[in-house]
Amino acid sequence: MASAIQKIALNASRDIPFNKLVLSQSNVRRVKAGLSIEELAADIERRGLLQSLNVRPILDAAGVETGTYEVPAGGRRFRALELLVKQKKLAKTAPVPCVVREAGSAILAEDDSLAENVQRVALHPLDQFRAFRDMLEKGMSEEEIAAAFFVVPTVVKQRLRLMTVSDKLLEIYEQDGMKLDQLMAFSISDDHTRQEQVWEIVSQSHNREPYLIRRMLTEKTVRASDRRVRFVGLDAYLAAGGHVMRDLFEADDGGWLQDPTLLDRLVMEKLQAAAEQVRAEGWKWIETALSFPWGHTRHFAEIDGVPVVLSEEEAACLTALHSERQTIEAEYAQADEFPEDVDIRLGEIEQAIEALEERPVSFDPVDMQRAGVFVSLDTDGTLLVERGFVLPEDMPVEPEDGHHESEGYDDGIVHCSDGDGGGTNGAPDIEPEEEDGSKPLSDRLLTELTAWRTLALRDAFAGNPHIALTEFLHTLVRDIYWQVSGADCLEAYVREISLPVHSPDMPGSLPAHALRQRNEGWKHDLPEDEDALWRWIDGLDDTSRLALLVHCLSFGINALHESSHGPSLARSVRERLARADRLATALALDLAEAGWQPTVENYLGRVAKAHILEAVREARGSEAAERIAHLKKGDMAQAAERLLEGTGWLPQALRTKGLSAQMKTDEVPDYSADGPAAVAAE
Repeated sequence: MASAIQKIALNASRDIPFNKLVLSQSNVRRVKAGLSIEELAADIERRGLLQSLNVRPILDAAGVETGTYEVPAGGRRFRALELLVKQKKLAKTAPVPCVVREAGSAILAEDDSLAENVQRVALHPLDQFRAFRDMLEKGMSEEEIAAAFFVVPTVVKQRLRLMTVSDKLLEIYEQDGMKLDQLMAFSISDDHTRQEQVWEIVSQSHNREPYLIRRMLTEKTVRASDRRVRFVGLDAYLAAGGHVMRDLFEADDGGWLQDPTLLDRLVMEKLQAAAEQVRAEGWKWIETALSFPWGHTRHFAEIDGVPVVLSEEEAACLTALHSERQTIEAEYAQADEFPEDVDIRLGEIEQAIEALEERPVSFDPVDMQRAGVFVSLDTDGTLLVERGFVLPEDMPVEPEDGHHESEGYDDGIVHCSDGDGGGTNGAPDIEPEEEDGSKPLSDRLLTELTAWRTLALRDAFAGNPHIALTEFLHTLVRDIYWQVSGADCLEAYVREISLPVHSPDMPGSLPAHALRQRNEGWKHDLPEDEDALWRWIDGLDDTSRLALLVHCLSFGINALHESSHGPSLARSVRERLARADRLATALALDLAEAGWQPTVENYLGRVAKAHILEAVREARGSEAAERIAHLKKGDMAQAAERLLEGTGWLPQALRTKGLSAQMKTDEVPDYSADGPAAVAAE
């Protein structure tokens, strides 16, 4: 006969006046820091006590109950009630729900205290998210929910944002198939289909890092920091019906705009409106574009403008600003740094001085009737208006006495020629899809790569007067001792070398920007006629003279690859490139630091598969190269672009001999564990 199962008896519960309770010394929670007693007291005040205290009778020396009870389990709740009594929000004799353990129980008080804290199971985050959502749907605001649980509203917004993730992914997270930081990364997008596609890809890879998920979800969007967004304004984009993806869990620099087509339309509309305002000034023609090819003004003459003279009021304001700046600098001359408010004021003064000193230019109305303007978007997101350019057919006929009208001052940095065009003119040489060999790079690609190198070399050259002067003197000594010179008093000259072929990314590069800024600075300071120019140069200090010298010399730097026909020309190109290599080594030129990085457009889509795999192998190792070896040419180039990003890898044509580090693989995430699906998706 089976024995009956013995039934357990639960401890009795009863209400005990608070003044009959004392905190037990057997309570295992001893560390009081961070227990948030005040918050718990406020919560009890709002909603009442949700959980009883666990108590035991206190016995006297004879073993008789004294009528008071110790609290071994529920110490935080006891302290919160005690605080409410001190605040006179709770009566001393208020009944407190308690579960009473019988006197003399075999279960130790420490046992109960430990069990209450250890046996509890923390709420799954997903249950918290759903609870917040239910409370919101039942009428509570985000601020009310935050106040009820003593968190800032941002925390509630974050939790509620996680509920926008696909139900399929929430279920995977609930079953511990996904980490919380991965789920947070998916919340950046509202597109459930795309979320599930990305998870399908990354789940087959060892690399499931949140940054990769975010990057894949935002690959077809535009960053809010993009120059087009700064130009149009985020408010205008939103007002036009555009949507922005925001990341509530990471700094997102303003988010991502989901409608690039709408953004581009708004940019062009604003550019067109600005162009119409410029047209009203009286110019013959206006050309508008998001950006123009590099060197687009080369074959234009440039009419001279006259800076607008400061008004008396502006001159007085400028004098006052200079005086205020000098006073502040004198007052804090001995201080290590300026106070924050003073530093802000100095910044405002500098901006005001710059605005007054950079004078607008006025043009002769007669000249304007044959000249035009280029209106585009500058690299910093501001409007770029280039005035005063004359088409060749609008140039005046030269007088027979030999006097020529000034052809203006070209930007003198990088130009397009009449040959095979600039970075966007002419079809680039694309390797065929099935090209698997490792044949040499095409002449055009080498020319584009070395145009980039030449531009960066010019910038580095112009920033190092010592090496620039050494190179200049070397050139002069060669001309004097090894070649036949002319009869002029000084045959040294600089012939500006145009860059007839370049990649589309070069105009916005760091060296291009630096050269353009440097050129505009000198152009602004130059006097108007030749006699004044000589006197002006003669009056410069040695530092300024050297800076101007190397700036002018930099226009003659030529590190271009050129296809050669005949041994004489081939030898000339080899000698020139050898000298360029020596100069690059002396300047420690690093094209990766200068901003060049391999993309599908400027390199990877232009070379054979063997070159792509070799690049990945050098930068990421053989395993990474093997994972993309099976891909088609286009997919391989895109995957390689992602893998090479930030590594500092350079093609042989862009490397500098003797430079200690051509790649910076220690500064980028390790992709060595990525699966092929993830790499291909990138």
